[in-house]
Amino acid sequence: MEQGLGSDSNPSLGSIDKSRVLDVRPLRCLVPVLPNPPGMSSVSTPQPSPFVCVPPTGPFPPGIHPFYPFLVPNDSQPNRNPHPSGVSNLPGNRAFGNSIPAPVPLNSFRTPTPQANGGTRQSERGSEPVVLDDDGYSDSLNQSGQHVSGFSVHVTDTEDASNARKRRGRPRKSRVGIGDNNPGKSKDEHGDSFDVESLVNRFLTSYKLKQFGDVRRANGDKETVDSILLVFDLLRRRLTQLEEVKDMSPGVSRRPDLKAASLLMTKGVRTNNTKRIGHVPGVEVGDIFFFRMELCIVGLHTPSMAGIDYMNVKITVDEEPVAVSIVSSGGYDDQGDDGDVLIYSGQGGVQRRDGQMFDQKLERGNLALEKSLHRANEVRVIRGLKDIAGSTGKIYVYDGLYKIQESWTEKNNSGCNVFKYKLVRVPGQPEAFTLWKSIQQWKNGTAPRTGVILPDLTSGAETQPVSLVNDIDDEKGPPYFTYIRNLKYAKPFSTPKSFSGCQCIGGCQPGISSCPCTQRNEGYLPYSSLGVLLTYKPLIYECGATCTCPPNCRNRMSQAGPKVRLEIFKTNDRGWGLRSWDPIRAGGFICEYAGDAVDTSTLGDTGNGKEDNYIFDATRYYEHLEAVHDDSDDSTKVPFPLVISAKINGNEARFMNHSCSPNVFWKPVLRESTNESYLHVAFFAIRHIPPMQELTFDYGMVRPEQGDRGRKKCLCGSMKCRGYFYS
Repeated sequence: MEQGLGSDSNPSLGSIDKSRVLDVRPLRCLVPVLPNPPGMSSVSTPQPSPFVCVPPTGPFPPGIHPFYPFLVPNDSQPNRNPHPSGVSNLPGNRAFGNSIPAPVPLNSFRTPTPQANGGTRQSERGSEPVVLDDDGYSDSLNQSGQHVSGFSVHVTDTEDASNARKRRGRPRKSRVGIGDNNPGKSKDEHGDSFDVESLVNRFLTSYKLKQFGDVRRANGDKETVDSILLVFDLLRRRLTQLEEVKDMSPGVSRRPDLKAASLLMTKGVRTNNTKRIGHVPGVEVGDIFFFRMELCIVGLHTPSMAGIDYMNVKITVDEEPVAVSIVSSGGYDDQGDDGDVLIYSGQGGVQRRDGQMFDQKLERGNLALEKSLHRANEVRVIRGLKDIAGSTGKIYVYDGLYKIQESWTEKNNSGCNVFKYKLVRVPGQPEAFTLWKSIQQWKNGTAPRTGVILPDLTSGAETQPVSLVNDIDDEKGPPYFTYIRNLKYAKPFSTPKSFSGCQCIGGCQPGISSCPCTQRNEGYLPYSSLGVLLTYKPLIYECGATCTCPPNCRNRMSQAGPKVRLEIFKTNDRGWGLRSWDPIRAGGFICEYAGDAVDTSTLGDTGNGKEDNYIFDATRYYEHLEAVHDDSDDSTKVPFPLVISAKINGNEARFMNHSCSPNVFWKPVLRESTNESYLHVAFFAIRHIPPMQELTFDYGMVRPEQGDRGRKKCLCGSMKCRGYFYS
């Protein structure tokens, strides 16, 4: 793969025939508007179209229940200085002039002056960016179950490309649904008004984002980034659930991700909107994103569609563009199989869908990459990988900082001249894309997973294997237990009213008001088709044994076992832990807590800690739970009367460790059958979880009358660590 990348492959200085280059200007696109820092001009498209949104339309439930049970931001960490040189990121990017090195002699094509190549207006990486991003994919393909909200945005982001081209030059029609005449409100199926604005404000208050000053907008931190992404995803999922029961109007693309981002940015809730070179505070190498708008609102990559993000810097008297980040997702002829080297194609030009062919021009993002080559500044690289679980769409992985080593032009298969840039990863950074490649090799069997004790602890009981791995010491595994898939009841809860179940032969579907299981969930299915939790209600009603729907019914999500490839591994200082080989979406189902349901009166004194290691106690008080509840909601009526022992019988959930800043939360699931009720515990992701990141949840607090029984020293290491937990 390295052949042809050296000096022999570079074209001569005069090989670019500029007489064949046409001035092709991109269509307008949805680009977040960034303020111009003091002393620096904007490099965004001049006056890009703002978000034009209309509130989603019903049906809606009569009330909103906050998310449950305990969602807290990830552990806060001190701000990282994104400049290795130690130059701080001052508001207005005043430090950039000192942080960008002087030009160095490099192997590249000739860099023309900005005047010779037109302006530095930013464009899409592609030549026909009608609905697709730089990769040829639309974020609408990356929805949870492909259900999205009905609101009107710019035609280039919502309608099919062919239809958009047919209508080019004609007035655009705004599609407004019932209830859209009142901004911030919509109607449910009973005609009741649903206040989206109130929902947004409640989330912002709960996660301390209500008062969002200029400093937090310009420069973020870990807590701010996590909170913004959490609120964005909660809003997006809620809008998805509300819209999914509506009839899908032909020709209308529904985008709850754009709606959620618009609601936040309208209130100024975004961070790191001061462009910078180097790492973005609050975003770590290896972090994952399922929507391009997530990259925008945290400042990792501000264009919502373009693949090259850049800014103008004043080096001496004149300004010139330098690249700050790129997205590589396979839409262009990039070569990225090497985990440390990326051959990146320039933006614009090439062959359009109407058959016209154009050479790429050395301007805008291409010019910025060339300038960054000479300035030797670092460029953030985000790799877009195929989302296997979602069938279509991408998972965006922040792969860290790269430097451009060389550039050249070459002809593609269509005979067009395209620019190529060789980027090399800065050494010493955590694994990101290379880890994904290693995991894929483990799955394919082309490379061994070191330290494997058992390839499948479940012995085939689950559709996804659960590995047992120890690459720390010589311990051969945890104490013996019997693996079971579900919770075992000696005696179920009794119900005063008999429940005969649903008659959904093909499985429960959204919008079917006659389904009794849907009625118990207040008219909505609690899950998306991808297993993402959509409800904020304190209790999930799943289909039970008397329901006629099949095992793969969407309302039996927690009954089908893990959807991701899990691994039980030996930690450095906390015994055995649990993590996933696969990425997990925020709200994604992970597993059930299996074991034996026990009577609390038979537990006795377990202060010796042996039994405590495998007890899940739903009767505990969860401090983080109450912070997001509406006072008028009955959801505060917790705890639930359920205690589970996984000492003798259990599954992978028994190995999940405690954290004061967890990335997993639990939710009670009720399955009814005739006059019997079975309460279960299901685990879901609080936020997007990258592969091989330990899965943890908060064990909760015991009641004051129990004293310090079971209290242990906490080793979670988070910035919000309480110093202890109850096992």
